[in-house]
Amino acid sequence: MDNLTDLSQIGEFGLISKLTEGTNIKNSSTLFGIGDDCAGLSYKDKIVLVSTDAMIEGIHFDMTYSPLKHLGYKACVTNFSDVYAMNGTPRQILISLSVSSKYSLEALEELYAGIKLACERYGVDIVGGDTTSAKQGMLISITVIGEANKEEVVKRSGANINDLVCVTGDLGGAYAGLLVLQREKVSFMANPNSQPDISAYDYVLQRQLKPEAQKTTIEWFKSKNIIPTSMIDISDGLASELLHICKASKKGCELYMEKIPIDYQTARTLEEFKILPETGALNGGEDYELLFTVSQKDYDKIKDEKNISIIGYITEENRGCKLVTPQNTTMDLKAQGFDHYKQ
Repeated sequence: MDNLTDLSQIGEFGLISKLTEGTNIKNSSTLFGIGDDCAGLSYKDKIVLVSTDAMIEGIHFDMTYSPLKHLGYKACVTNFSDVYAMNGTPRQILISLSVSSKYSLEALEELYAGIKLACERYGVDIVGGDTTSAKQGMLISITVIGEANKEEVVKRSGANINDLVCVTGDLGGAYAGLLVLQREKVSFMANPNSQPDISAYDYVLQRQLKPEAQKTTIEWFKSKNIIPTSMIDISDGLASELLHICKASKKGCELYMEKIPIDYQTARTLEEFKILPETGALNGGEDYELLFTVSQKDYDKIKDEKNISIIGYITEENRGCKLVTPQNTTMDLKAQGFDHYKQ
């Protein structure tokens, strides 16, 4: 792109003005947003839900294959997902952005185009944040603020014995997409003139680069008068998240491998990399589906819902967390997903 604008030409306040122009207020709980030292929010008798996530270049994303618009969208959606995992609704975000001089104004406007698109689609207001310079790369940190009715908040710790373990959508796609992107990066580095053909991987690439949060699932719960007993979003892999629920709830579980939902393209892609699809679905992260438990009294409400799979049930704590294979052998459920501080 020609005629790019160096950030030093417009300064911090000019950058803020450029990136936030055109934002508008969508929620009655937003009293006032960008333009003062603090945002003003009003929630009255609701429970306020707050979460924050940071994405760091070289750790969470690679600019070799991460389009800036997709990156902005994903940064928002991953935060919205945390609020939906509490059975709440995201309402506002604050964005902290730290970037080096290698990024131009136009590049950051592209990033914000993705942020604004996500906020528009999910009905969320941008109410503030911070911008700073960095010696290298980019860091995006988003704080999300949401709300939920006091009697409807769902935590990780509420699972009961004999509850059904359920998951939305399908799993392993984001991990499969990451493997494809990493493979193509290696090919590109070896031959920068190569033109990769990745059209056969559209689904898994979308799952990695532009995931969606489960807004429609939360709306469906409300329409069916379902309140899960526990819930978590799948950011670090199915096995890891189910172990989090069991630990918080002081319960065990049985998870049936053959019940785990896996898309055909995901399975095919993982097999290309000599990975069992079930292994990728258990341990691959960034799907941002919802893992939740419900009482058996809700079985009739969920059994025919196409977007929900029943994959196991909750047991007594002393029975441990078990994975049951299609051959009906049982083994301990172990988390092998991504951990920032483990080799």
